[in-house]
Amino acid sequence: MSENVGHLSVTAFKQRLDSVEPFAVLDVRERFERDLATIKLPATVREIAVPMNEIPARLEEIRQTAGSDDLVIYCHHGVRSMVASNWLVMQGLTRVINLDGGIDAWSIVVDRGTPRY
Repeated sequence: MSENVGHLSVTAFKQRLDSVEPFAVLDVRERFERDLATIKLPATVREIAVPMNEIPARLEEIRQTAGSDDLVIYCHHGVRSMVASNWLVMQGLTRVINLDGGIDAWSIVVDRGTPRY
């Protein structure tokens, strides 16, 4: 685990979503997972969905989406997003934050209306 990757609980993530602070979110799950459940994001948050295996090929798109703001990365349970977070930091991104517990924790703690799978 990289000490350069930040960590965010789902409750802290909810607080950030409720604020007006702009940031970006990267969902590294597969398309079929996104079809099952997503986190509804406000208009102030830039979102990009890039499955894990496409991240290297879409690195510049991810950089552009993140800009100079924080990039919060999530997946199903937080494991793939942590791998992606570490890799992105190694590619020079500096404001990378892993959503601990992923969308599963979100659906348990924050929004029980988000389907679990």
